[in-house]
Amino acid sequence: MSFTISGLNVDEFQPLFAQSDDELAERGIVRKTADMQPGYPCRVTLEDAKPGESVLLLNYESHKTQSPYRNSYAIFIREKAAETSSYIDEIPPVLKNRPIALRIFNDDGMLIAADLTMGKDLETKIEAAFVNPKAAYIHAHNAMHGCFVSEIKRGE
Repeated sequence: MSFTISGLNVDEFQPLFAQSDDELAERGIVRKTADMQPGYPCRVTLEDAKPGESVLLLNYESHKTQSPYRNSYAIFIREKAAETSSYIDEIPPVLKNRPIALRIFNDDGMLIAADLTMGKDLETKIEAAFVNPKAAYIHAHNAMHGCFVSEIKRGE
């Protein structure tokens, strides 16, 4: 079964990159410098920032739904992020070798299933989730910290 994993749209974040630390702070956003890899997973490029790279830490509403499962949490965006990454039938770097929680939703934004993986069998778990015809999309979250990583959609 085919699937697509996409990063967040870079256009949504680019205006933030030019703002001063004080301007960002007014919006609850923190500019940080990555000091290890992995550790600062970018939600646009779906790669970890390299040590020395500048990232923004901000709150992001990842599940914009009117269901009880509406969700918002902290994410990192690399300031070097120039374009949104998309992976077709492939697992992006930020989802490999990390404990990942999969939240499977129907068209109404209601949680219908969930699963955990260490990344090794992520492709198998995605395919198994989409066997259910009611599974409309999946949200991948870092299992330890709870932050949203990416949305997974059925392939075309």
